Amino acid sequence: MSELGNVAGDASGDTVEYVTVVIAGQLFGIPIRKVEDVFFPQSITPVPLAADEIAGILNLRGRIVTAICLRRRLDLPDRNDDGAMPMAVGVEHKGESYGLIIDEVGEVLRLAVDGLEAAPGNLDKRWRSVAAGVHKLEGRLMVVLDVEQVLGAELSAAA
Repeated sequence: MSELGNVAGDASGDTVEYVTVVIAGQLFGIPIRKVEDVFFPQSITPVPLAADEIAGILNLRGRIVTAICLRRRLDLPDRNDDGAMPMAVGVEHKGESYGLIIDEVGEVLRLAVDGLEAAPGNLDKRWRSVAAGVHKLEGRLMVVLDVEQVLGAELSAAA
């Protein structure tokens, strides 16, 4: 249960809320307490020699935000240029602002804390390393992202 404590620890009562996002057709959940903004990233400036998953930096209402491509971070194929504008979820980690670039934002789900299960052993190891667990929903599996792991040491060292 200790690996699930990151998500469940701040839950009020017996539920926790997640902002759902879709990346390459897969449903992910980000604990709502970690989300500061949802926005359309515009004018992303590339950063020379940055890690592949760092799309660049942008100005969001006067703040410099590092844009992280979650498709690349999760080792998913790049997005086809279908004309749809990507979205971003704003989070903060260790005093820095980040925009997690995703395909689309879904809804806010309130789910039972005890419904969060450990990531299954057959979940791809790249996903398992950033997953706080999974929720089984009707016909879908929602992978709960651990923001600290998504933005953890591996990414920080590359930046």
